[in-house]
Amino acid sequence: MITSVIRLVLELFVLVLFAYAVLSWVETQVAPDSPVRKVQRVLAAICEPVLYPVRRIVPPARIGNVGIDLSVIIVFLLIQVVIIPLV
Repeated sequence: MITSVIRLVLELFVLVLFAYAVLSWVETQVAPDSPVRKVQRVLAAICEPVLYPVRRIVPPARIGNVGIDLSVIIVFLLIQVVIIPLV
């Protein structure tokens, strides 16, 4: 029972994290007063406390002049490592 609840919460967090990552790509093309910005702020409030410690350990990967944030991928993988034994 408890493992099912933990698994459900982690799977829901993965969905929230995925939405956060996708919306972060369109951030510059959305008006400041758009409802999308409000959703981005809510998702950031949920995801950033988990992503920030990972970002402190793993800096963005540099590809040319672009920095790619790997923290989302790392958190995805860590959650999968936790979920697999719960299945």
